Amino acid sequence: MSNLHFLRTLQCVCKKSNWTKKRFLGLTPRLMYTHLSKNIQHSSEEHSKSAPEIKNDKGLQHQDQRHRSLASGPDLSSFLQEAVGSGLSPPTDNVGLDDSYLGAHLFHGDNRSVFIETYGCQMNVNDTEIAWSILQQNGFTKASSISEADVVLAITCAIREGAENKIWKRLNYFKSVKKRRSKHRPLKIGLLGCMAERLKHKILEQDKMVDVVCGPDAYRDLPRLLAVTRSTDQAAVNVQLSLEETYADVVPVRLNSNSPSAFVSIMRGCDNMCTYCIVPFTRGRERSRPISSILEEIHILSEQNVKDVTLLGQNVNSYRDVSSAYGEDEDMPTQLSAGFKTVYKPKTGGRRFAELLEAVSKVDPEMRIRFTSPHPKDFPDEVLHTIMERPNVCKQIHLPAQSGNSEVLKAMGRGYSREAYLELVERVRDIIPGVGLSSDFIAGFCGESEAAHQDTLSLLDIVKYNFAFCFPYSMRQKTRAYHRLQDDVPQEVKLRRNTELHDRYRKHAEVRHKSQIGQRHLVLVEGESKRSSLDLSGRNDANTKVVFPNQALADVTGADVARTSQPGDYVVVEITSGNSLGMKGTALYRTSLQHHHRQGQQETLHCSQTTV
Repeated sequence: MSNLHFLRTLQCVCKKSNWTKKRFLGLTPRLMYTHLSKNIQHSSEEHSKSAPEIKNDKGLQHQDQRHRSLASGPDLSSFLQEAVGSGLSPPTDNVGLDDSYLGAHLFHGDNRSVFIETYGCQMNVNDTEIAWSILQQNGFTKASSISEADVVLAITCAIREGAENKIWKRLNYFKSVKKRRSKHRPLKIGLLGCMAERLKHKILEQDKMVDVVCGPDAYRDLPRLLAVTRSTDQAAVNVQLSLEETYADVVPVRLNSNSPSAFVSIMRGCDNMCTYCIVPFTRGRERSRPISSILEEIHILSEQNVKDVTLLGQNVNSYRDVSSAYGEDEDMPTQLSAGFKTVYKPKTGGRRFAELLEAVSKVDPEMRIRFTSPHPKDFPDEVLHTIMERPNVCKQIHLPAQSGNSEVLKAMGRGYSREAYLELVERVRDIIPGVGLSSDFIAGFCGESEAAHQDTLSLLDIVKYNFAFCFPYSMRQKTRAYHRLQDDVPQEVKLRRNTELHDRYRKHAEVRHKSQIGQRHLVLVEGESKRSSLDLSGRNDANTKVVFPNQALADVTGADVARTSQPGDYVVVEITSGNSLGMKGTALYRTSLQHHHRQGQQETLHCSQTTV
């Protein structure tokens, strides 16, 4: 395509749509290419009609040559390269289309520095690492502070109103920094993640507060969005949700390379449609990464000496890899926990969570494996037995209850009753003795009576969780509760009930932790304690925080000399005290996860023989 032909086509597109050229260049790659393709032939025909009719052989030959030149001349990519040279920055396609006609090099960051702030859940932490990987591959660098950054990005959470209010305040601060900047070094502000997906174009109406709006499934498009807003000084938006995007081929850039812990996303989206939850609307439908992709990332983390990996997903244990044939059980439907149901039809085929869990645990026997956040419905016995049988799969399960009242659970659309949940807890503890349980609770959901609240408190009394996350209910637009239910519990009642839930969980957690005084726990060292550099802090198998003095310790495996412990070391600690938040103890020696497991098996065998 010649430059003249492209300009005529561009003029045709803009004239038809009543657009400016800047607006056209701000289109998503798919729409840009579609509009151009539809109008190239139209532009050629119009030009042919306007050309004088030439009837001699020489004229016909010249016209044929011109048409052949148009057909075989420079392609769209060639024109766009020239457009970049002229100061424009047209977009490329890095959201799923072939890059053969638009080169990703057109959106190189040119060493522009980016500062990212992350809010919300662990999925957002992992999303930050994915975004960093994409940006670094496209020539952007990391800024250590906002003051030295060319671009500031906020990866956001939309699950509660309080989280969004915090981000609005932060955006106002970013805007004040932007106003103070010199015109020679402008600051670009981007809003990413769930809040961007929820509010979409409404964010742009807030007095030009942001320059880029990018949803959770559009991080591959960040380089183009930043190029567009840099060249046109207009806002760039991509909040398109995907049915396939899992970022399976993106190796995340770890935010803290010195940490012995890491997060690995195995699936995205959620199909549960709980009435209070906005996740299906901000992160889309469920889709899972291929097992091969996950194992490859786990291998990389193992080579980096990571010792604790948490598998992530909005409904992590509904994992279902359908990227390859499943064999004889290809048509097997999803196996749910007894007494649980879903709002969707049973899903058939695919490699399930138990198989993934076992495969991941075999990559590195010295690497602990955890997972969050699961749904109680997806705990068939197969998963529970896998957790019990694999030494490096932590005996800790997050089991979100949300409420202890059956009527409230029904209004929430959770798919189970109080009785079914308690039966599951009993089943879990039967198969995995000593398992650590944590949960989520919502205080003051629509229609929750005082009696229903007391049911939730009694559930806490029965289960006695190691940890619980408690939040007052915050109604979100787009959810089913917003359209069908009434937020009728006063805010002061919500806050009071939330405090009571929190106090009740802490009461039982303190008793549970104190009951472990005198026991020996295997603790993975994370670093110095926040309160004292003389102490180290780490977590045991149940994910409970344990603090102990930093001193030279022998290695009972014989693999190392006596020395002080470092992040990533396994230390056996004898518990000396406990409170609701964790435990303290005395470090005895350094060891390995497998050595500690074998030692525990020998002690169990010895005890059983002594008893007999």
